[in-house]
Amino acid sequence: MPAESTESRWWQSWRESDGIAILHVTLAPKADHEECAYALLDAPERERWHRFRSGQAQREFALCRAALRVALCERLGCSNHQLSFGYLDHGKPFATVDGERAGTGFNVSHSGQHGLIALADRDWLGIDVEERAARVDLDGVGSLVYGPSERRLLALASGRRKVKLFFRLWSLKEALIKALGSGFSLNPASFEVPPPMLQGGRSGVFRFPQAPASAWRILDLGEPRFAAALAYRIPSSAVRSRSTQASD
Repeated sequence: MPAESTESRWWQSWRESDGIAILHVTLAPKADHEECAYALLDAPERERWHRFRSGQAQREFALCRAALRVALCERLGCSNHQLSFGYLDHGKPFATVDGERAGTGFNVSHSGQHGLIALADRDWLGIDVEERAARVDLDGVGSLVYGPSERRLLALASGRRKVKLFFRLWSLKEALIKALGSGFSLNPASFEVPPPMLQGGRSGVFRFPQAPASAWRILDLGEPRFAAALAYRIPSSAVRSRSTQASD
């Protein structure tokens, strides 16, 4: 997208944390945005766009992917036609420039009229956004995806507080799963968010029971419009440094 048209973009810088830039993407229907987004897609992405069965799914994909493309091109100093994507075993994408894997990691999430894109000069990061919508059976769904402590908290909540809690917990767990890149081969009920965050804390350090060697930072990014979370792996050097300081 030309620099002179930045005022017409449907995305903008939203937050930054520990070198991770987060963009907010507006997914409201708007014909000129959707036309511009589609024009930025490459052939495989257009084929994927045509496979979506609803206009909403097409819009969400095109607007998020096009915003990601422009942001990556600006960060990597490449043109749109040089940029393409590959996929890991569980479907997590990575960027390539002229066929070579790029050093910038990213993750994308969308829900309703909101999308979030996380970008960093590292990999192993995950972001999730969830518009809060009342569900018929939050406890029933929660029994499938939450651990014992999380289910107890959900059972004690009611009304709007239950809805907010459900989506807060879900965004935290989803961000961790996306950062790990395992997809739903990992049962979300097999782990719980850090105890301080169950009590309302906005950040914490987490280790998957299945892979305790790696530490992950998890941040609650929720705000009035939506629940959201960011997770990323803490470099092992940083973990060792903190452990050494704690023992001094």
